[in-house]
Amino acid sequence: MASQIVHFAGLSDRDRKAASPLPKLGAGDRLELHVRHKGGKEQMLSIPPSATAAVEALLAHMLRGERVAVLAEDQELSPTEVAAILGISRPLVVLRMDRGDLPFRYVGKHRRALLKDVLGLKSRLDVRQAAVDALAEDTEDLIQSNGL
Repeated sequence: MASQIVHFAGLSDRDRKAASPLPKLGAGDRLELHVRHKGGKEQMLSIPPSATAAVEALLAHMLRGERVAVLAEDQELSPTEVAAILGISRPLVVLRMDRGDLPFRYVGKHRRALLKDVLGLKSRLDVRQAAVDALAEDTEDLIQSNGL
């Protein structure tokens, strides 16, 4: 099954102006969703407390004009999708898979990696890049202080 990593959703300027942000919720507050169906029937859904923070964040981003997507950590991604997340080429993703840096499984002939594993690798790569950047900065400071 081919996966589509993201489907972005956003609000139009008109919808953003018409909507209001959620008030800050306190302990014991509940979030409910009222649905008005086309035929006029109304339905109320209670949002579980554990999902409230996600709903708040989703709406806050959308009201700022940002486009958002909801992803599941166990979603399987193709090497092309992984490359887009990591900002590296697809062949480098395959190399990282082959070296064991990124766990994957085959679905037929196609490689698939879990989003949570991709994000774990991204975190490790970001830490490594920060260390390289700090080292480069230290080297530049040393060069400047020694007048080289």
